[in-house]
Amino acid sequence: MAQFINAKENLVTEAIDGLLAAAGGALSRLDGYPHIKVVCRADWDKSRVALISGGGSGHEPAHAGFVGPGMLTAAVCGEVFASPSVDAVLAGILAVTGEAGCLLIVKNYTGDRLNFGLAAERARALGRKVEMVVVDDDIALPDLPQPRGVAGTLFVHKVAGAQAEQGKDLATVTAAAKQVIGKIVSIGMSLDTCTIPGSPKEERIAAGKAELGLGIHGEPGVQQVAFVDARSAVTMVTERLAPHLTGGTAVALVNNLGSTTPLEMSVLTHALTETGAIGHIIGPAAMMTSLDMHGFSISVLEADAAEQDALAAPVPMAAWPGLHQVVPVPVMPMPDGLTPIAPIASHNDRARGTIEKVADLLIAAEPKLNELDAKSGDGDTGATLATAARALKGGLDRMPLADLTQLFPALGNELSQTMGGSSGVILAIFFNATGDACANGASIHAALQEGLARVSEVGGAQVGDRTMIDALSPALTALPDGITAAAKAARQGADHTAHIHRAKAGRAAYVPEENLKGHNDPGAEAVALLFEGLAREMAEG
Repeated sequence: MAQFINAKENLVTEAIDGLLAAAGGALSRLDGYPHIKVVCRADWDKSRVALISGGGSGHEPAHAGFVGPGMLTAAVCGEVFASPSVDAVLAGILAVTGEAGCLLIVKNYTGDRLNFGLAAERARALGRKVEMVVVDDDIALPDLPQPRGVAGTLFVHKVAGAQAEQGKDLATVTAAAKQVIGKIVSIGMSLDTCTIPGSPKEERIAAGKAELGLGIHGEPGVQQVAFVDARSAVTMVTERLAPHLTGGTAVALVNNLGSTTPLEMSVLTHALTETGAIGHIIGPAAMMTSLDMHGFSISVLEADAAEQDALAAPVPMAAWPGLHQVVPVPVMPMPDGLTPIAPIASHNDRARGTIEKVADLLIAAEPKLNELDAKSGDGDTGATLATAARALKGGLDRMPLADLTQLFPALGNELSQTMGGSSGVILAIFFNATGDACANGASIHAALQEGLARVSEVGGAQVGDRTMIDALSPALTALPDGITAAAKAARQGADHTAHIHRAKAGRAAYVPEENLKGHNDPGAEAVALLFEGLAREMAEG
């Protein structure tokens, strides 16, 4: 798998230096590359308790991204998924620890415990006051004697960091950290494993499956389960968390494990807030990732008032998304003038039958048009048209079917609301202009031509530009000779678009010419299929 890296050997040091270069002088590092990789607050004066965390790289923005006022004083970075050395941890301790002492916040992995623990002993032997806490928030594997430390560690960074920023002593900061650790629980789910730079990807999770409770280094979880959708995934996770919740008051940290899109994360968050299990939320955001793992984790903490205040305290690090109360979705009324005046519904069996036939034709053509659009776009033309067609069929009872001067604008307004992308706008312009022409006394054919002219004027497309107009214009020109002639003209126009290798309008204008050769424009194809279908219906009828 291709990745944006240079040499694997320099990956972590180059990433750290990229972070520091963009930090505006807020962060610095010890001069110990490549073996000692310690990121520190540039403004640290050792008058307060220092907080040090770290571990293997690959979890960015953790841990270096949380170095700053109100959170960590220093982060000790290892290679990807590898604990930093004892010397690296000791260097971090000695660099930032003054008379107030320091607290090491360690995730419960053997390498981290040993290396941070030995470094603490050596620092104490040198006269430094050092305490260490171990985070073990992962509840995925209930029989594990030493639960893993995962994203819940960030709760400890924030609460202890707020205490240290206020000047509390080492005993107080350590006690606050331990109290939080005793209440955190976390579990995650992923659709795929992570990709370790320089190593082949482990294809452990089968298609259609998700893994529940896998570790942040890609370790296997408790089980692979059938994946249905976001809501069922959140339900499965919250069921594991439920015994640790008292009902609607917990703080949830919603973490992106790496490659889950922001859109997906928002859908997952919506599902979580619908459960009513939490009162406050941190995220959704990538906070403790697992390289490019396509998954999420949820950590919860039944925080008391002091802990909530600590979590809410503002910090300048962009990686920390802040604490927010979960609220009902705020909804404002639509502004006056935007919602069109609803026409008076009327009945006309012939008009209704024609619209239903058109809608059914578009619904049936969905797979073919999607496949065609995938060659020159994002593969959604069929779905867009079919969605609008279904909505149109469902709204026929409120349509003014007996009055074309009202029906055409009503069709335009309906499509502008139910059809996504530019297609809905184009057709709304077409039908509204057609309705205006009808109201001014134009014949149906002349009105349709006026609608097409308005679309060309506003959208800028003409015949030959490789759009739906290449089929619609000749079809309307031939329409006075009958629907069969119109269908033939539409088909010729649509097929001609396969020979137009450079689009001048529409999404295809941004697509390389080789992608267009030999393929009809999907919009033009939709017009041809529609006219051909209507011609068949009328011939059979």
